[in-house]
Amino acid sequence: MRFSDEALVPGTRVAARIEYHGGGYHGWQAQPHLDVATVQETLEEALSSVAGVSVTTTCAGRTDTGVHGYSQVIHFDDPAGRSIKAWVLGTNRHLPDDVRVHWAASVGADFHARFSATERCYRYIICNTSTKSAALDGLVTWYRHTLNLDLMNEACHLLLGEQDFSAFRAASCQAKTPYRNINRCSVERRGRLVVVDISANAFLHHMVRNIVGSLLAVGAGLRTVEWFENVLLKRDRTLAAETAPPDGLYLTAVSYPPGFELPDTPEGPTLLTGHL
Repeated sequence: MRFSDEALVPGTRVAARIEYHGGGYHGWQAQPHLDVATVQETLEEALSSVAGVSVTTTCAGRTDTGVHGYSQVIHFDDPAGRSIKAWVLGTNRHLPDDVRVHWAASVGADFHARFSATERCYRYIICNTSTKSAALDGLVTWYRHTLNLDLMNEACHLLLGEQDFSAFRAASCQAKTPYRNINRCSVERRGRLVVVDISANAFLHHMVRNIVGSLLAVGAGLRTVEWFENVLLKRDRTLAAETAPPDGLYLTAVSYPPGFELPDTPEGPTLLTGHL
């Protein structure tokens, strides 16, 4: 992809797609009161090096410790009048290999990475083998029990639409309402991998990992679809299964109204969904 080297007007709002391996970070959100590495602080240090002054970012969705970002979207206001080329290539020169800027684009002041988003998509990748994979350690979640995907998809269907998802909401969640609208949830097998794709207008804290934990219990025959439905209707987190590990979770896409004209994001993560 070619990037413009024409300087932007200082104050121009810039959107960007960020990819990162979450294994080495204590989540996305900056935590200056703790001596831990976060993706946001790492990215902002690199952006600030390009700008020569401090840069603060806003993201589409904060990911937890160990969760990966294939297509995190951020915005910031250019404080120095740098070019799009500088914001991409220059920032990448200051970043470690596990964080990358894939594109940047100037957008109107009405664009907001979080509040302008209409849909967020997550992918959870499970290595469903009798022996844990060494090559995919940290990139997928290992689950040795045989999984019945028909039952898992039957449970997925119960999640569709706007509902109260208190049953899959972390106790630490600070959202004002437990209602979210899931428009797609499916499970498919790709070689040794089982892939869960879920899209919604927004998600509660730990919502995807909590859902996957209960789907795994259904798929392994440890719980029934009727149990899954009852958990959802009872709206009680203590009735659901354990939270699935963060390793296999990826923020894969964030959608915005077409009027913002943001670059397309390829399906991902594609490398891990082949017949490995």
